[in-house]
Amino acid sequence: MTDNAVLRLRAERLARATRPFLARGNRIRRCQRCLLPLRQCLCDTLTTAHARSRFCLVMFDTEPMKPSNTGRLIADILPDTEAFQWSRTTPPQALLDLVHNPDYQPVVVFPASYAGPDRQVISTPASGKPPLFIMLDGTWTEARKMFRKSPWLDNLPLISVDLSRVSAYRLREVHAEGQYCTAEVAVALLDLAGDTDAAAALGDHFGRFRSRYLAGKTQHKGSVTAEMEESV
Repeated sequence: MTDNAVLRLRAERLARATRPFLARGNRIRRCQRCLLPLRQCLCDTLTTAHARSRFCLVMFDTEPMKPSNTGRLIADILPDTEAFQWSRTTPPQALLDLVHNPDYQPVVVFPASYAGPDRQVISTPASGKPPLFIMLDGTWTEARKMFRKSPWLDNLPLISVDLSRVSAYRLREVHAEGQYCTAEVAVALLDLAGDTDAAAALGDHFGRFRSRYLAGKTQHKGSVTAEMEESV
C-alpha cells in the first residue's frame, strides 16, 4: 500500500494536535492506513487507476482524521489527487499554484443553487484541458462555510452534478436531496469527464469501503452490548 495526499495531511494534522482526536468508535482497533477496524481492513483490495481528470480536496480542520471520510478513497484510487487544509485567510501557496496551473481547467464542485447571479455554472467539463475538480470536503455545514469564505474560489466556474438522475452508480444509501458523500460525487464527475474506468474503480472501492465500515460499526455495537451484559 502506498501513501497518498490525504494520509499525509492526516499525519500533519495529528502532529499539530494539542490533544488526542477521538472520532466515533475510537475504542476500535483500526488499520492506520484505511482507518477501518482491523478485521475489516481493505488495504489488500486496493488497485490504483488512471484518469485524465484530477482532483483537489480542500479539507475542513479534522476531516482528514475521520475514519468515515470518503475523500481519502479518491486519493486511494487516483494517486495524483492533492489534499490541502482549508484556511479562510491564508490558503496554502501550493494550492493556489495548482488552481492557477495552465495545464488544467479548474472547477469548483458545488450545487448550482449556491451560485451568485454572475457565477458560471456548468453541467459537464469543457473539452480541451483536463478538468481539475476542486472539492470542499467536510460536513455540509463546513462545506458551505468554505464555499462562502474562500474568495480565491470566487472567479472559478461551478460544476453541479445531479446524482438523482444517475442510476449506474448503485448508490447504497438514501440521502437528503442534493447531498452525497465526496466519493459518490467523484464517481459521477469521472464518468461525466469520460474517465469511465476510473469511475468504475472508485465506485467499487467506495462500495467495499461502505460495506466494511458499516460491518465495523455493527461489530463495535455488538462488542459494547456484550460488555454491558457481562457487567450486569
